[in-house]
Amino acid sequence: MGKRKKRVNEFASPYTIGNAVKKGDLITKLSMLFMGAGNIAHGQIVKGFLFLIIEINYILFMFQNGLHNLEMLPSLGTQAQQEIWNEKKGIYEYIAGDNSLLILLYGVLTLSITAGFVLLWVASLRSAYKAEVLSKTGKHISSFKDDIKDLFNQNLHILLMTPPVMGILLFTILPLIFMITMAFTNYSKYDDHLVLFDWVGLANFAKVLSFHDSIGQTFWSVLAWTIIWAIFATGLNYVLGMILAIVINRKDTKLKGLWRFCFVLSIAIPQFVSLLIMRTMLQPEGAVNTMLKNIGLIDTALPFFTNTMWARVTVIVINLWIGIPYTLMQVTGILQNIPGELYESARVDGANVFDIFFKITLPYMLFVTTPYLIMQFTGNVNNFNVIYLLSQGHPTPVGSTAGKTDLLITWLYKLTIDQQYFNLGAVIGIMTFTVLAIIAIVTYRNTGSYKDEEGFQ
Repeated sequence: MGKRKKRVNEFASPYTIGNAVKKGDLITKLSMLFMGAGNIAHGQIVKGFLFLIIEINYILFMFQNGLHNLEMLPSLGTQAQQEIWNEKKGIYEYIAGDNSLLILLYGVLTLSITAGFVLLWVASLRSAYKAEVLSKTGKHISSFKDDIKDLFNQNLHILLMTPPVMGILLFTILPLIFMITMAFTNYSKYDDHLVLFDWVGLANFAKVLSFHDSIGQTFWSVLAWTIIWAIFATGLNYVLGMILAIVINRKDTKLKGLWRFCFVLSIAIPQFVSLLIMRTMLQPEGAVNTMLKNIGLIDTALPFFTNTMWARVTVIVINLWIGIPYTLMQVTGILQNIPGELYESARVDGANVFDIFFKITLPYMLFVTTPYLIMQFTGNVNNFNVIYLLSQGHPTPVGSTAGKTDLLITWLYKLTIDQQYFNLGAVIGIMTFTVLAIIAIVTYRNTGSYKDEEGFQ
């Protein structure tokens, strides 16, 4: 352990915050108050002034807006809109009150800007200490021009990764943080908290997870159906798509390209068009029920979307028509890369078709496609299009916020867009992410793709 620690420390950077505070000279320590002071003192004028300008702008921002945003964040506002009668004009005048949503948004942005500033402060202090050390040892201190050149050479990764990382922070991480904070408020139409709302702690989570509350009962019911749907939608698509690919890929099958084209053609049709057409055809007075009545097979319309079991089976079956072509394309390329010698050796040893499938084809397929299966499972949990465009979650019991075919993602949509329970929608979003993360991590870490990345044996 001692040798290992020594080796780790050997490669550790000496330009740390701790070293800067303990070993840095007065100028370096002054950089803790005036960013860039150490850089300017050691000839890095442009870099030092850039750090200083960033600090000045942050201080101005905090005095102008930031401190007020942070001050309002704990209460989320207290002043409601006021209605005042103007006797001279003979009309009511309205004085705008606090808007909790904007207060929350500005507060999150201020905290994010502060976090970014802290990281830059750390970088400036480390940079000042590095310049001090290089100056004392007589080594070359890079100029601003040298730093720019390095961005196109050994630090090219920093130049290329900065735009996507900033994009992720601005358009993914910040909205997620904002959404997560909503889960701890009473932001909803309930008790008229759409403009002015408060922090409620974990009350929303307790409500969603409770078996005694109607929302909690709905959550567990929708979660159970979501997992069942994802298992069937993923498993059936994978198995049937693989069987179809194997049949088409057989040596005796003629016109392989034509068959693949016929099955893959459905991908070229926009999904929402196909789903809306099928939804229309399966209505009580739609083409399917009308045709079956005309030929005398049924007397009353089949309850495709009005009976719970019928509706669930219907969405699973129609999803097969949409999903199998994707599996067919994915599996075909893998089948063609399985070494033919494996099959020949198995046949020589007397293996039948089932032995070859379960001992060669299926293990090889699972080894290669496990990440694809996890991705498909995740996609099916969040499969908004198929459920909402096909059944809209129906059948929906009277007074319920979710239908019998609603997934967590469609229920979240209804809670936020249709019913304006934004706080509960945020909780459902967090719970969906938690369920997916646990399933994906546990499943992947227990597969051959993770345990044996070197290859298939």
